[in-house]
Amino acid sequence: MITVLRIPMAEPVAVAPMLAMLRSHVVPGHEHHDAESGTHRRAVRTKGGAAHVTVRFEDLMKPSSREPGEVRHLEVVVETAYAVEVEEVVAVVEQWLDLATDPTVVDSAFRSDPVLGPLVRANPGLRVVGTTDWFATAVSTVLGQQVSVAAACTFGGRLVAAFGDDATGGLRCFPGPHRLARIDPDELRAAIGTTQSRARTLAHLARAAADGLAPEQSSFAEDLLALPGIGSWTVDYLSLRIGDRDACPSGDLVLRRALGVTTAREVARQAERWRPWRAYAVMHLWMQAAYSLPKSSA
Repeated sequence: MITVLRIPMAEPVAVAPMLAMLRSHVVPGHEHHDAESGTHRRAVRTKGGAAHVTVRFEDLMKPSSREPGEVRHLEVVVETAYAVEVEEVVAVVEQWLDLATDPTVVDSAFRSDPVLGPLVRANPGLRVVGTTDWFATAVSTVLGQQVSVAAACTFGGRLVAAFGDDATGGLRCFPGPHRLARIDPDELRAAIGTTQSRARTLAHLARAAADGLAPEQSSFAEDLLALPGIGSWTVDYLSLRIGDRDACPSGDLVLRRALGVTTAREVARQAERWRPWRAYAVMHLWMQAAYSLPKSSA
């Protein structure tokens, strides 16, 4: 069954940064990115089962007047073997691509800032790219500890190939926590090619999630920190990706370099003035420091 949706997205929209982040974080076998057409495909779990979700940025890539409040649309194609719950898919995509944000509110908070002002003028309407599955993003975050984004994506692809679930369209879903919780850390290490300590952390994370750990719990961050191999950077980065718009992974190396400082404490001190939108500040700094963008993000 194929369902086509058009989800509204308020102007301005910084399309190029969003596409750059999606492209850079592609997990082989789980998703596919076509930069030329501005199309991104991903396997997504829904209540009814695995779905193949394609987001098409073609309309958003066209020249625009960028009038605040103007609405354009993101085309979303959902392919499933069952009748899809449209509201569920819309909610997942909105959370993933931060579609419900009023960009004028965030941009106006940064416009006069000496650091962020020029970045906002270069990429007005920047969104925070989130997640379609908090556990999958948590796993990817653990796999990304102390390695490059490319290496983390390679590890993730191996995990999906070994333990993921088939979706339509030739993609596979990330394995869920109950699946990973049953796998011995040695088997995880051998399949992924990561370190023994990282495999043990994944096993602990999977067991905790299988036992009910979830972002909705007030003790979520504390419970994550209590797991072996998970520190403040992992928790802060994951918080940013799952929807905390004031999250700031102050220990992030790229963020420290972007701000020209050497410690997490200095990052946190500078970021205080960007509350309650520090996640957007982080995205702007990441885009400046770590992503190759065209001259215009229209």
